[in-house]
Order: sequence, then C-alpha cells, then structure tokens
Amino acid sequence: MNSICVYCGSASGNSPVYGEAARDLAKLLVENNLNVVYGGGDVGLMKILADEVLRLGGHVTGVIPQALFDREIGHAQLQQLHIVADMHQRKAMMAALADGFIALPGGIGTLEELFEMFTWLQLDFHQKPLGILNVAGFYDPLLAFLSHAVATGFLKPEHHALLITENDPTDLLRKLKSAITG
Repeated sequence: MNSICVYCGSASGNSPVYGEAARDLAKLLVENNLNVVYGGGDVGLMKILADEVLRLGGHVTGVIPQALFDREIGHAQLQQLHIVADMHQRKAMMAALADGFIALPGGIGTLEELFEMFTWLQLDFHQKPLGILNVAGFYDPLLAFLSHAVATGFLKPEHHALLITENDPTDLLRKLKSAITG
C-alpha cells in the first residue's frame, strides 16, 4: 500500500472534533509513508487534511474538476494537482491513483464517492480496501441503514463485510493493510 484516497467534506462540520480527526489521520498516513489522494479542495476538511499532510512533509495529490478549480477552491500548495473535466473523471482518477480508500465525515459528495467505491468493490471492479473513519459516531445512522439493508435482504452480508469501519484511525489503517495482504 503506497497511497490512500481520502474522501471528506468541503465543509468542516460544526464541531472541532472533525478537524482534529482529519489532522490525526493526516499524521498517521504520513507516519506510515502513505501518499494522500483527495479531491484537491482548499476548503473544509479537505483543506485541513491536505495542509496537515503538507506540514508534516507528506505527499498530497489532488484531483479537481475544472469548474471547481475556477471557483478558486483548488489547493495551490500541493505537489500534484490534476485538473479534470468533470466529477466522473475526478472519481476515476482518484480511484486509479489509490491503493485503498477512507471516508472521513462529509456531505453528499463524500457519500457518493464512498458508495461508488463500495459498489465497485461489491461488483469486483476493484479489490482495494474501503474504510469509514466513524468520527464521533458521525456514520452511525448510515451504518444502521446498511445493517437494515442486510436484514431486509437488499445487501448480502458478505458485501456488507467489505466495508471496514473503525472509530480509531490506527485500527482502521491496520485493517485496511490487512485486507490487502489477506
């Protein structure tokens, strides 16, 4: 594992715990010599994550659609910033550049990215580990829904098990690495 794609909010949330979690994850990824791939933004949790990785001497690659870059929310300090035509290209490039995926708290965009990778994993379009860092119970309602989907027969238990969820970033990273090595 050389790189992790982190999906996270373009907002910071209404509690400092979310920003702290982004900084803690950044530190852990740098300590493990993992390059960070993310949405290229200079706002919200995306900015906090990227700034901390850069401050600690890590490598960050951003991927941002031209329309968002034009709104001046592209991060100008990254080692690499790929400007692509649209969100479809963004997600495909982020997936290609990463060896695994982590979702921090975020909104609809974060959920959409998470679920696309979850769908691709379920369909065996990739075999890269996918995890949720469940900061302060942020994802508890979503995890309850996924359990409901299993209970009602719309999600197979073995597919549900593909999504690694942890409250602690160290435990999450350990499980992601274990999923790669088998």
